[in-house]
Amino acid sequence: MEENFKMIAKCFFGFEEILEKELRTLGAQDVEKGVRMVNFKGDKGFMYKANLSLRTALKVLKPIYSFRANNEQALYKGILGINWSKYLNANQTFVIDSTVHSTYFNHSEFISQKCKDAIVDQFRERTGQRPSIDKQYPDLRINIHIDKDQVSVSLDTSGASLHQRGYRTATNIAPINEVLAAGILLLSGWDGQSDFLDPMCGSGTFLAEAAMIACNIPANINRKEFAFEKWKDWDNDLFDTIVDSLMKKTREFHYTIKGFDKAPSAVSKAKDNIRNANLEDYIKIYEENFFDTEKETEGKLHIVFNPPYDERLDIHMEKFYASIGDTLKKNYPGTNAWFITANLEALKFVGLKPSRKIKLFNGSLEARLVKYEMYEGSKRTKFQV
Repeated sequence: MEENFKMIAKCFFGFEEILEKELRTLGAQDVEKGVRMVNFKGDKGFMYKANLSLRTALKVLKPIYSFRANNEQALYKGILGINWSKYLNANQTFVIDSTVHSTYFNHSEFISQKCKDAIVDQFRERTGQRPSIDKQYPDLRINIHIDKDQVSVSLDTSGASLHQRGYRTATNIAPINEVLAAGILLLSGWDGQSDFLDPMCGSGTFLAEAAMIACNIPANINRKEFAFEKWKDWDNDLFDTIVDSLMKKTREFHYTIKGFDKAPSAVSKAKDNIRNANLEDYIKIYEENFFDTEKETEGKLHIVFNPPYDERLDIHMEKFYASIGDTLKKNYPGTNAWFITANLEALKFVGLKPSRKIKLFNGSLEARLVKYEMYEGSKRTKFQV
C-alpha cells in the first residue's frame, strides 16, 4: 500500500476553513489549518484526487526537505544536499518558484537562481550533463519557501494554478477567478438545493462553478494537465481509477441555474464556456438587464454575483448600487442575495442592511462579500408566530 506523506494546499485569504472542510470530506488525514494554506496527509492517489476535486485550493505542494540557512552559501549547500536524481533526469527541464519572508534574503529571483545553480551543479558533477530551465512547460516545478532562516523545499504537484479549470476560453473585462468564485459560492451556503441566479453573469464563472457544486462534479475534471503527470512515479492507471471513482459520485440536480447579462458579447462568451464545461444541460443564459427583471421562481432563490467595481466599467457608482438594492427589494422577495465588491464606498448606496459581511481579496483588492436577505412580505411578519 502507498505510504501517506505530507502535503500543503494553498488558498486565498478567508478560504482556509472551507478548504479544510473540503479536505476532510475528501478523506484527508491529519488536516491542519494555517494562513492561506491547509496542511494534510494522503497517499499518491489522494494527491491526484485533491488536485482533481478541490474547489478552493490554488495549488497542492508536496514538501520533500527543509533546513536552516541564513546566507547564500548555507542555502546552496542545503539544496545541494537533496538527491535531485530521484525527481529529475539530466535531460529534463525544471523551474523554481520562490517565496521569501526573511531579513537574510531579499529577492525571490536571486533565491531561485541560487537554488537552480545547486541543482545544475549536482547533475553536472554526477553525470556530466545538466537539466535546463523551462518556465512555460517544465517537467518539474519546484517551490522554495523561506521564512526567516527556515527553508522549505516542495514539489508543485499542480503546475499552473488550479483556478485554470480548463473550461473558460472566453472572458470579459476583469473576470472573477474560478477558485474565488467557487469559494464565494461555498461561503454563501450554496448546496444545489434551490434555484440559482447570477444576474450579472459576465463570462459565466459563477454559473459553471455553481453547477459543478450542485452536481458534485470534480472542479478540475476539464483541466488539460497537472504537474504530477510528468513525474517519474506517474501512474496513469491509478489516475484513471481516481477519475472514474469521482465521476461515480456525481449527483442529479433538480432545480434551475440561470444567468443574465445585458451585453450580447458576454452572453455569447458565457455560453461558450458553459459548453466547454459540458454543463449546458444545467444552465440557461439570457440577455437581460437585471434592473428590468423580477423573480420568476416559486420558493427559495439563491443569488450570487460580481457587480462592476467602477474601476473596470464606466458606471455611475451611486446610482448603480442604489439600483441593485431597489431591484432586490422590490422584485426578488424570498431570496438570499450575495455579491462581492472591492468598492467599499459603493455599499453605502445599496440602501439595505447586509446580514453578513466577509472580508476577502479579489486579486490585490480588498473586498467584501455581503449577504442581503429578502423576505416575503415585511421582515417583521417573518418573525411573527
